[in-house]
Amino acid sequence: MSARNRLKIDRPLVLLYAVLALWGVFTIYAAVYDEEHSQLFDLSQEYGKQLLWVATSALLAAGVLLVDRKIWVNYAPLWYAIAVVLLAAVLFVGKTVGGAKSWFAIGSFSLQPSEIGKFTTILALAYYMSFPRIDIKRWGARLVAAAIIVLPTLLIGVQPDLGSALVYMSLLLVLYREGMPGYYFGAVFAVGAVAILGLLVPVSTALIVLGVLFILVFLLLPKKSKYILGNVGFSSLAVGLIFAVDAIMERLLAPHQQVRIKVLLGLQDDPSGAGYNTLQSLIAIGSGGLKGKGYLNGTQTKLNFVPEQSTDYIFCTIGEELGFVGTSLLLLTFSALIGRIVFLAEKQKNTFARVYGYGVAIILFVRIAIVIAVLLSCQTLRLM
Repeated sequence: MSARNRLKIDRPLVLLYAVLALWGVFTIYAAVYDEEHSQLFDLSQEYGKQLLWVATSALLAAGVLLVDRKIWVNYAPLWYAIAVVLLAAVLFVGKTVGGAKSWFAIGSFSLQPSEIGKFTTILALAYYMSFPRIDIKRWGARLVAAAIIVLPTLLIGVQPDLGSALVYMSLLLVLYREGMPGYYFGAVFAVGAVAILGLLVPVSTALIVLGVLFILVFLLLPKKSKYILGNVGFSSLAVGLIFAVDAIMERLLAPHQQVRIKVLLGLQDDPSGAGYNTLQSLIAIGSGGLKGKGYLNGTQTKLNFVPEQSTDYIFCTIGEELGFVGTSLLLLTFSALIGRIVFLAEKQKNTFARVYGYGVAIILFVRIAIVIAVLLSCQTLRLM
C-alpha cells in the first residue's frame, strides 16, 4: 500500500470530528469555569486535560494512518485477545469508580479497558465477517459472531458497568446489516418490553396484556406449525419473565441501580437521591429556553446544582447556555458525523472496512442516545 493511499482521508468527516472535539473542550470549560483558572490551556483543569487528550488523539490518528492497515486487519484477533485479558484483569486489580471496578490506576493516570475493547471488538468482528465463506444466515456463523461481542460484554457486566455493556451489545446490529434476520432483534426488544411491563403493572394486568397479544399474533400469522410453536414458546417465556423480573433485578443489580431504574420508570420518587441528578439536569436544560442564557452565563451550571456536569451530565450545560437552538445544532452535527461514517462504510469494497465502519457508527449512536435518554427519560415518562 502506497503512502498516498494510507494518507487518504475524508475531509468532511475530519471536519465534523474536529468541530465536535473542540465543542466538547469549550463546553467542559463552561461547565467548570473558574475565574481563578480561566486559561484554556491550564492542564490542572478538566478542560486543559481534555484539550491535551484531543491533541493526543489527533497524533494517534495520524499514527494509525501512517501504519500499514495490515497491522490492524491481520492482527485483529491479537488486539481483541489483549483487550479481553485487560477486561478480566481489571476485575482483580482495578480501582472502583462510581460503583464499578473498571479502571486501572497508574499513578495519576487512569485507563478504562472497556474503551479500548470497543474498537478491538469491532476489529475482531470485522476480521471474522470478512472471511469469504462466512454466511451470517447460518447458525454457526451467527453464534461465533455473537460470541465475539458477548464475551467482553459479560466481563464488563460483571464490573458492573451496564451502560458500557449495553453499548457493546448494540454491535449485534452490525450483524443485521450483514444479513441476520431482523426478527432476532425484534425478539430482544420484545423481551425488554415484557420486563418493563412486569415492573410497571400488576402481574394480573400483565398476563391479560400478554394473552391479548398471543391471540392477535395467532390470528395474524399464517397457521403453520413453526409460527404457532414460536408464538407459544415466546408467550411462555414472557409469562415466566413477568413472574421473575423482580427477582432477576434483585440478583443482578446493585441496590442503587435498582433505585435508578425505578426512578426512571416513575415507580419511585427520590428527588434528593437517585432522581436528584435527573431533576436538576431537566431544570438546567429547561431554563435555557429557545436560545439559552449565553455562553458562561448558566446559573445552574455556575452554582453546581447538577453533579458530574462536566462528564455524564455535560448536555445540561449546552442546554442551559445555548438553549434549544444549540442542543439541536449539536445533535445535527453528531447525526452528520454518524451519517458520514455510514455513507463511507457503504462505499467500501471489502467486508472488513464496511463492518468496522458500521461498528463505529453504532457505538457512537448508542452512546449518545444513552447519555440523552438518562437525562430526559425519567420526567418524560411521568408527563406521558
